[in-house]
Amino acid sequence: MAKKFKSHLLINSETYQINQKNNLKLIKMMKDLEQKASFESEKRRDRFIERNQLSPRERLSALVDPGMPFLQLFNMTGYLADDPKPKTSIPGASIISGIGYISGVRCFIWIDDSGINAGAITKMSVEKGLACIEIAKKHKLPLVHLVESAGVNLMAYSVELWSRAGGLFGGLAELSKLGIPVITVLHGLSTAGGAYQPGLSDYVIGIKNNGMAALAGAALVKAATGEVSDDQTLGGAEMHSKVTGLVEYLAENDEEGIQIARDVVEDLGWEKSKISPIKNIQEPLYSADEILGLIPQDFKNSYDVKELILRLVDGSSFREFKPNYGISTVCSIGYFFGFSCGIIGNNGPIDPDGSTKATQFIQLCDQANRPIIFLSNTTGFLVGKKYEHAGMIKHGSKMIQAVMNVRVPKLSFYIGASFGAGNYGMCGFEFNPDFLFTWPNAQIGVMGGLQAALTMENVMSRAATRKGNKINKKDLIKKLDQVKIHFDKQCNAFYTSGRLLDHGMIDPRDTRKVIGICLSVCLDSRTRTLYPNTFGVARP
Repeated sequence: MAKKFKSHLLINSETYQINQKNNLKLIKMMKDLEQKASFESEKRRDRFIERNQLSPRERLSALVDPGMPFLQLFNMTGYLADDPKPKTSIPGASIISGIGYISGVRCFIWIDDSGINAGAITKMSVEKGLACIEIAKKHKLPLVHLVESAGVNLMAYSVELWSRAGGLFGGLAELSKLGIPVITVLHGLSTAGGAYQPGLSDYVIGIKNNGMAALAGAALVKAATGEVSDDQTLGGAEMHSKVTGLVEYLAENDEEGIQIARDVVEDLGWEKSKISPIKNIQEPLYSADEILGLIPQDFKNSYDVKELILRLVDGSSFREFKPNYGISTVCSIGYFFGFSCGIIGNNGPIDPDGSTKATQFIQLCDQANRPIIFLSNTTGFLVGKKYEHAGMIKHGSKMIQAVMNVRVPKLSFYIGASFGAGNYGMCGFEFNPDFLFTWPNAQIGVMGGLQAALTMENVMSRAATRKGNKINKKDLIKKLDQVKIHFDKQCNAFYTSGRLLDHGMIDPRDTRKVIGICLSVCLDSRTRTLYPNTFGVARP
């Protein structure tokens, strides 16, 4: 029987009000950036209307089932990466992506945002596309791609971009081989390497007069060979439906093409989820809005992670595991929408006792086939003679081993600090979480800027003493300020999410909903049987 805990959060306190104000500011920044991408895309609405097209976000609305959840993924990708200037940088990498329902089937949805630079592909677009394919593969989700892209942005070309882009085509071929359908709607241009997107799809719906796929567009063909043609004659959807067989279904317009895509998904006979919905779920007793007053923006200010768990789990009930041992690492069992889950959170750095407790807890979850939720807020494993002698290295290594090799679904959330090897022990990005989301206040990295500056000050002082040199205090302060700025810039959640070091940034108040969707995806994928081919499906 789970234990009901009583919250001690003081919602009328000054600290609560400060936290709430700071978190609302960060959430507004996140939503403003999302809106910035939408607004930039909508600037080309007149062009879409002129071509009798839907805009990318209208395509999304027409594709998904009304009233069903859509979990957007990788919403910050490319921010401060493709363009380092905050005022002009646009998140999303010209792709709208996420998990949603099409004709009752949960699918991975990938939409080229052709309203932004005509959907031109950048380095981060490629990385995001690879991440989309990886999630579709891992969770056995049909991939539906609405294509319209001008291809690689030649002004931002690099040989690394070209090489990595090959992984997109290899990934599509692998999905088909595994028995995971790839369905493409050819809304507009898909030229050069992009022409292989429909070529490597299992089903292609082409939009008459707008859809076009060719290894070279008319302008490049003329420049290269002197041949004069036009895009539709060269590689139009209608031609491909009659001559090459690249297009299975020809649609008159975007609306019809998307409806055909929905029909194709329905006709897959894709087995519906075997996970039965659980009725009479008890919501948490405490409001998710209170999370904003609980979480400080400065990770040096502590709070009890159990207060957060109260606002996430069914009925605000959970059972804490070994509550009197390794107390800075909180392990508990609670329910999310009726599904039993292990929960690991932090009330400070991870000590040897916390490591061994977490390791045992992870192994028990693996034994019980119980998913694990990681709520990461730690400055890392403890250092110093006391902790070295207590076996911090070996105990921390045991925890990292358990996290990496546990077989159950793993959902990670960066909810504050996530530094050093503590990030690894709390199932950071490279430890294969099924899903990992960041809150806007989170900071990740090897260490914070202040800690890096203090470390470098010690190193430089010892080096100077060893060489018999005197340190110039003015120069030292200047260098330490540069170190602090360098580290702090890279710790910021908007910076790290822009570099695809998570699966997306979310409003902390949506955490419970996100956990519910992700649990359903993970549990469903583990019960789904695929029917792989020796090769991907080939065209005539």
